[in-house]
Amino acid sequence: MTFFLKVMACFFSYVLLESKTIVITGGAGFIGATVTQNLLKRGDSVIVIDAFLSLDSINGDRYNAMKRERIFTLQQQFPDTLHFYECNIEDKETLRAIFSKYQIDAVCHLAAHAGVRFSMQFPNEVAKTNIEGTINILELMKDYKVKHGVLASSSSVYGNTTQIPFTENQPTDMQSSLYGATKKSLELIAYAYHNLYDLSLTCLRFFTVYGPYGRFDMSPFIFMDAIYHEKPITIYGDGSAIRDFTYIDDIIQGIIKAIDKPAGYQKLNLGAGRTITIKEFISLIGDIVGKEPIISFQESFAADVNMTQASITKAQNLLNYNPQYTVRSGIKLMYEWYKEYENKKNSTVTV
Repeated sequence: MTFFLKVMACFFSYVLLESKTIVITGGAGFIGATVTQNLLKRGDSVIVIDAFLSLDSINGDRYNAMKRERIFTLQQQFPDTLHFYECNIEDKETLRAIFSKYQIDAVCHLAAHAGVRFSMQFPNEVAKTNIEGTINILELMKDYKVKHGVLASSSSVYGNTTQIPFTENQPTDMQSSLYGATKKSLELIAYAYHNLYDLSLTCLRFFTVYGPYGRFDMSPFIFMDAIYHEKPITIYGDGSAIRDFTYIDDIIQGIIKAIDKPAGYQKLNLGAGRTITIKEFISLIGDIVGKEPIISFQESFAADVNMTQASITKAQNLLNYNPQYTVRSGIKLMYEWYKEYENKKNSTVTV
């Protein structure tokens, strides 16, 4: 064997040794599909589980259509390493059949019913999926000896605290929404499974993620869509609420680093570490879109929080997490995608 062939053989042996098989629940969603794409590109095998369920009767169908299109595209690009299953995480027996089929190295559990307002409208559905579904995933990790998992928590666990920036060791007992309570429950349940079965479980608290392919019920898309179409934006409160908006690529960086580093039981903030008021955020989108926002003010909801701001020191130290995007640079990238999405949505095929 020549020296060149020996080097190539060692390289491919290393790649095969290092590649992982990873389950991603909610893997067709905004965050999940982007994680999936990045893992596939680096050579991992990914098992995507998604139920295409939505509590949003207005936007749910078109968002699910976009999710299906993304997964279909990824299946065409990675036919040998992407394995897709349409399955509800409440369906434990179907999940068991999936887990029994593969030698799984890690789980990234992103599936959930998201949204503070939806948890007020559909409390039973949100609680059942977010709590019972999480227990199902952890039970199967235990049963099939999957020793490491990353779980999606939320900045909502902090409630309406005034202690900023939010740090992982501050109290999170005073929940302001059922959604936040389900994510707090996820963290507590994860600790129990870590303690009982020695699972390495990292709970990532996401701070208002935005970017291309984002959910249509989230404020960044709602604001951009309204400004683009010159429609009124409803602000609940006076617009002075502070948010830590985090660009999708920064979140993905943190998730993948957490997947790659089992660290016992951890709770980590993933945010930008910078803040902007809602009014300033809307004004910035208007500046990038090139249109003046039309704003209507309404009374705030009891479940709304006044501020979010992540301390990212722990994630920086443990994962070398390093967010790169300012709000302006992130919104510019989101708008480039949005224009393409609008053009595609409005295009017609002539035969």
